[in-house]
Amino acid sequence: MSLSSAGRRLAAVAAGALALTIGLALPALAHVTINPGTAEKGGFTKVAFRVPNERDKDSTTKLVVDLPVDHPLPFVSVRPVPGWKVEVTKSKLPKAVPSKYGDITEAVTKITWSGGKIDPGQFQEFEVSMGFMPEDTDQLVFPATQTYSSGEVVKWADEPKADGTEAEHPAPTLKLVAPAAGEGDEHGMSAAPASPASSAPTMAVKADAHEGAGTSDADATARLLAGVGIAVGVAGVATGVAGLRRGRSTPQG
Repeated sequence: MSLSSAGRRLAAVAAGALALTIGLALPALAHVTINPGTAEKGGFTKVAFRVPNERDKDSTTKLVVDLPVDHPLPFVSVRPVPGWKVEVTKSKLPKAVPSKYGDITEAVTKITWSGGKIDPGQFQEFEVSMGFMPEDTDQLVFPATQTYSSGEVVKWADEPKADGTEAEHPAPTLKLVAPAAGEGDEHGMSAAPASPASSAPTMAVKADAHEGAGTSDADATARLLAGVGIAVGVAGVATGVAGLRRGRSTPQG
């Protein structure tokens, strides 16, 4: 066998191995994920369940996401997705779960999106707002079930491995972190920036002060003029009285 033939055969084997590796990796890369992957403990957050469709021919027609019952979320709302029907299932919990906001006895346990489709090579995001994030755990796991137009059902329900490697069918997992120091309110929500209109009261105060100064000047001028007028009036009266007295004291001819 010539050196060139051996080189070609080695290249073919390497290409085949690479293709097999990529082929095995694609299903793992195309799983349902949650974005962003982190949220602050004790607060609200908005996430999107991202659903890619890695099939060649079949479309994704349904997504079911299970919410944790051991760390329930008392407030959950969904954003409508054009072309999709959403059903939010609220259930009584097996047992009450204590929290600093009181015992939680029921919560949203499942969200189902159906009626639409995600074509091959496309993805769709399903947004959810939820809170309050628990403070006694470092992660929340949301098992997801993806259904295809062929009837195939794939469950993305494997919890993260302790060694950090990815499971075969990983469940969407939200990491929980401590609130940033000095930021946000007691629920971990960032304070809204001050509106430009907030400077209006200061400006109004300044305007009122300026107007008040103008009014005081005008009042002082008026009082001065009034004083002059009164003085002139008094002098006129005095002159009249003096003239009247002189007239009376003059002998009659």
